[in-house]
Amino acid sequence: MATFSNIDTLPDDCVSKILSYTSPPDACSFSMVSSTLQSPANSDTLWRTFLPSDYDHILSRILNPLTLQSSSYKHLFYSLSQQPLLLDKGNISFKLDKCSGKKSYILSARELSITWSNDPMYWSWRPTTESRFAEVAELRTISWLEIKGKIRTKILTPNTSYAVYLITKVSHRVYGLDSAPAEVSVSVANKVQNSKAYLYNKFEDTLFGENRRKMEGKKVMIEDDSYEGIQVPLKRDDGWMENELGEFLSGDEDDDEEVKMSVMEVGYRLKGGLIVEGIEVRPKHV
Repeated sequence: MATFSNIDTLPDDCVSKILSYTSPPDACSFSMVSSTLQSPANSDTLWRTFLPSDYDHILSRILNPLTLQSSSYKHLFYSLSQQPLLLDKGNISFKLDKCSGKKSYILSARELSITWSNDPMYWSWRPTTESRFAEVAELRTISWLEIKGKIRTKILTPNTSYAVYLITKVSHRVYGLDSAPAEVSVSVANKVQNSKAYLYNKFEDTLFGENRRKMEGKKVMIEDDSYEGIQVPLKRDDGWMENELGEFLSGDEDDDEEVKMSVMEVGYRLKGGLIVEGIEVRPKHV
């Protein structure tokens, strides 16, 4: 008669290998099943598999490495997933998804190409305590609004569905941003995704109300005569607003395609009061 062993009778390295096919939250739960399983569930062997393959390169780019808890791979994983870390002189924000270990980035306004952003007649650059970055770009007045960004798929998690978001706020002097929708797009190689979005929703406080939490992570559309069912900004947990620009698949680990993101409203209407923090590229949660 065949006999079957319990998993807690297996060698630690075998248990760690099995758990590497699960997820970080599963591994944490598994460590509480029995005291004999705590060692493989907390081992460096296991938690190294949850880190991205290029984690050494990412760590070398961190602006303030002293903020990291890295006494073990498990501590390092949670340091990289608990709060965004600034890279490359503070112009890029990086974070791991705590449930999947997938990478996400925010490109600051300084990392973007914003038409006429260096002309103080049209844009101003200023610090704000509300931003994770040293400064944001505030639109004074302009008729030709054009914001572009790009990122390489090689630095993202392979074979992952990503969504791209413009992160903004508006000042008390906002005007013209709800007069016409912007053209937004995301393109990878010869695949282009186009849509429209309003960059300001004057009905945000009255329409969402208690349903704002239910809308989190979803593309919000307003079905009134003013917005004609076109996407409007959605409030984030960090207090900023976001518009989804599109989505894409990152491809295989050996792929290295350039992802281009664009926001344009060039209808020659004057507009102002838009505050741009950056563009986020983060994994989609199915």
